[in-house]
Amino acid sequence: MRRLRLLALPALAIMFGAATACAPAVTPVEVTEETTVVDVRTPEEYAGGHLDGAVNIDVSAADFTAELAELDPSAEYVVYCQSGNRSSRAVAQMEQGGFTSVHDAGGISDAAAATGLTVVG
Repeated sequence: MRRLRLLALPALAIMFGAATACAPAVTPVEVTEETTVVDVRTPEEYAGGHLDGAVNIDVSAADFTAELAELDPSAEYVVYCQSGNRSSRAVAQMEQGGFTSVHDAGGISDAAAATGLTVVG
């Protein structure tokens, strides 16, 4: 029995360490009146729930680059999607396009936690 306990302790430590390592830290993002919050999901996803005040620009749409061209590259932006994949792609494209103040807030849950904005819709 003692041997079983000794074997169980390292296994529990590994499982606990893996569980805490998988939990991403949410970095707070200050959203002011000058900040534009951009939801880069599809219009259908946006309609199903989005952060209060967010604008929808679908990163997968053919006109995404044209939509970016209408934005002020010197303004502040917080970008999010469903899981963080599309937002990182959008942020990279924005930075390549000369945008200077863009924050990738990741998925909608992390973005809500980081910004303090509520999900509406």
